[in-house]
Amino acid sequence: MMNLPKRAEDAHSALAAAFNTGDLATLLNMYDTSGIIVAEPGKPASGHEQFEEAVKAILSMKGTMEIKTVYCMQTGNLAIGRSEWNITDGNEVQAKGIELMRQSEDGTWKILIDHAFGAEG
Repeated sequence: MMNLPKRAEDAHSALAAAFNTGDLATLLNMYDTSGIIVAEPGKPASGHEQFEEAVKAILSMKGTMEIKTVYCMQTGNLAIGRSEWNITDGNEVQAKGIELMRQSEDGTWKILIDHAFGAEG
């Protein structure tokens, strides 16, 4: 398993690195599964099983993920990030996301809410 981000602003690059190496364990560990993930527009998922299904579905795309951090604002143990991301595998999936992150007791940052399409339109 890769290192989890120690700074909120590193969460996007850590997520892309884990995706691009097919590292399911790290991807799952980057999330606080008590939160929400929206891997498909209009389909929020919560809880460990639904997070695992969502992350596996994203990994099944098999392309290369790039995530640009538009901004990351932190206050205390919470941070909100705005991302522009794409996955290229011959076809390109791209979107603008919003991520709420929370710092864990061990100092690493986990994504509590991942709305992959949250900044669209």
